[in-house]
Amino acid sequence: MAKANLLKTETRSFLELIGNGKTYKVPRYQRDYSWGEEQWDDLWADITDILTRPDDRHYMGALVVEGQSDREFLIIDGQQRIATLSVLALAVLWHLRELAARGTEREENTERARHLRARFIGEKDPALLTESSKLFLNATDDPFYQDYLVQLRAPPNPRSLPVSNRALWRCFEYFRSRMAAEKAIANSGEALARLLNEAVARQLLFILITVEDDLNAYTVFETLNARGLELSATDLLKNYLFARVRGKQDQEALGRRWQRLVTTVRQDRFPEFLRYHLLCEVPKIRQQRLFKLVRDRVQTGADVFDLMDQLEGRAELFAAAGDADHGYWKDRPDALPHVRELILFRVRQHIPVLFAGWQWQPSEFVKLLKLISVFSFRYIIVSGLNPNDLEPMYHQLAKNILAGAISNPSQAYSAMRELFPSDDKFERDFSELSVETSGQPAKLTRYILCRLDNAGGGPVIDWNTDPGTIEHILPENPSAEWDASVAPDRQAQYAYRLGNLTLLEKRVNRDAGNRTFEQKLELYEQSQYRMTKALREHAPSDWTVSAIEARQARMAARAKAIWKSDYAGGDS
Repeated sequence: MAKANLLKTETRSFLELIGNGKTYKVPRYQRDYSWGEEQWDDLWADITDILTRPDDRHYMGALVVEGQSDREFLIIDGQQRIATLSVLALAVLWHLRELAARGTEREENTERARHLRARFIGEKDPALLTESSKLFLNATDDPFYQDYLVQLRAPPNPRSLPVSNRALWRCFEYFRSRMAAEKAIANSGEALARLLNEAVARQLLFILITVEDDLNAYTVFETLNARGLELSATDLLKNYLFARVRGKQDQEALGRRWQRLVTTVRQDRFPEFLRYHLLCEVPKIRQQRLFKLVRDRVQTGADVFDLMDQLEGRAELFAAAGDADHGYWKDRPDALPHVRELILFRVRQHIPVLFAGWQWQPSEFVKLLKLISVFSFRYIIVSGLNPNDLEPMYHQLAKNILAGAISNPSQAYSAMRELFPSDDKFERDFSELSVETSGQPAKLTRYILCRLDNAGGGPVIDWNTDPGTIEHILPENPSAEWDASVAPDRQAQYAYRLGNLTLLEKRVNRDAGNRTFEQKLELYEQSQYRMTKALREHAPSDWTVSAIEARQARMAARAKAIWKSDYAGGDS
């Protein structure tokens, strides 16, 4: 393949894919076969549907391959579909063999089976007298596929097979039984041949994407709409790393370590984990450049194992950063409130700093977490500033911590100060804050209200477990009686202002409903929440736009003291 041809896209039928002596190999360490009955059902329904409409076509999605030569290809994405169609073809061959064995058109069905096998599976080796293959699966599945399925041999004990081998055998049995259930197909060699040679071979279409090398394969994966793609960025990175390691013993050791690593950080989050790990050293790593960076830095087996050493040292912390119940926090319970807050805020840019700061004393690490939580609340939640500006700052902070240039939270604050929203800005933004009160965002609103309520003194309520509900003083759907207090054209705007919200016991909230403010005050006085009981004091007669704004201004002044850096001095 010419080097200038970095990417080639064409529409091809299944027959065109596997014809003309083409062979396909699944990289040795790509994921195992994993399709199940749900996917087989869908595929069978599609095939039997188009079987009755020979002029129709059905698209099977993208097949991404890397060309090794004009006839040899590595399957980068699409192995589940190609493997399943090959197993379906083998089920057709099994039925043709059975028909011939029973004496039904013996010569014709034997001939059909011979031609279809050569076309879809592979030709028999005249020297070895075994069936060859057009498809080679990964290290786990290929021996079973070649030695049993391609040879149409049943395994002695299917239950003892590895999970993916068992799935392949169940796939074969599934299609064999579905064909058997269709008597018009199972009892006719011609119908079986038409099923495979027409519906499967010519009416199933793929978007074939041929790339020059593994880097372009990664770029294609990141660029395409990933819906329906079986291969992940993790698989591509894994394939590259395993290809750098020579020797069976080293590959087996890497396989064990890799499995533990992706189990800890999760398969789908491994690229994110790797990116944050590298951000401790390298600035501005876009997801699309991740593979190129790894390829440039990791070129030998020794490089691979060095990278694994580094990743294993940070994997548990990465997992714990998104899980407040992780065992990592048992030894650092003081960190838990701040971990929960950062999870609630849905921020992740700070993770390189956690990797770096973990080397500090536990008490200093907790202070660092608190600083990041306060900063995140001010910067993202309240002021709504651009989170893209945070990654360069956190990269430099992590790098300086690892180098010893920053050795405590106070110095970390100094490095963050340029982006830290000032008290004046935070108070101003908080005083105008509108929030959501349904779905997942409601939890953040409850957090804010609980923290404000706790600042009033008395027993502390835990925002994470407190059963209180969010009460709209001006109702979300106010009755006409409210029109005199808040003009109808301003009601929707002010119903979700933070100053219009309070905490209320669930049973009391039900009773409050759309009542007038005066009627609600009687219920509020029954509440155990300090901010709710104080409403009569601050708005004794009526609930107006001015009352909402004045209450929110008081909240903002209190918030400035609640979400404040311990190192800010006179102003954050």
